Amino acid sequence: MQAIILAGGKGTRLRPYTTIFPKPLMPIDDMPILEIVIRQLKKSGFKKITIAVGHLAELIEAFFGDGRKWGVEITYSREDVPLGTVGPLALINDLDENFLVMNGDVLTDIKYCDMYDFHLQRSAATTIAMYDKKVEINLGIIKANDNQEIYDYVEKPTLLHQVSMGIYIFNKRIMSYIPQGKYFDLPTLVLTLIQAKERVLGYHFTGYWRDIGRQEDYAQVIEEFDKIKSSLY
Repeated sequence: MQAIILAGGKGTRLRPYTTIFPKPLMPIDDMPILEIVIRQLKKSGFKKITIAVGHLAELIEAFFGDGRKWGVEITYSREDVPLGTVGPLALINDLDENFLVMNGDVLTDIKYCDMYDFHLQRSAATTIAMYDKKVEINLGIIKANDNQEIYDYVEKPTLLHQVSMGIYIFNKRIMSYIPQGKYFDLPTLVLTLIQAKERVLGYHFTGYWRDIGRQEDYAQVIEEFDKIKSSLY
């Protein structure tokens, strides 16, 4: 099975760490988060891995090499200009009929093989891992009609949304919707697929999930890692 890891971003929200250090090499315990991801993918049967690189690509390539140290085959796809979250896929020529795509800064105990099977069994064009995320609003929410008459007031509500985990399974037919060499992101692809009546599914996950996109998220992952690392690989 094949996996593509998106590792080309600049990690601007993690500056100053990522000024000279690519975000996927940020350490969690005693190894980079991208190494944790690769170990998990191998455990789930993904042994053909392409890392889409950009910012500080040479450091990622130097660390992981051809992947033999981890028992996988690693190749690289380098974007010279930012191409968004799915634009880099157009640079990869040897895609399997179905393949996994994920961000390189995700820490989760999801079983990637279970999500892959879910996708295959339902013949989906795209399957998106999704997670229930609580969002606390630290203000009073006012609801008013067009005449400015208030009909409800909710003090500091907690809203529940299903959010993308940054993990996707694609069927190769989605490539016909992605332009070559142009910036193209995932929301645009999903909306395009829906409009084209393609089958787009959500894979609801309730286990552990964090990304390290912000400094506070990274600090939280460091604090929680000991509790969940035995379930990762």
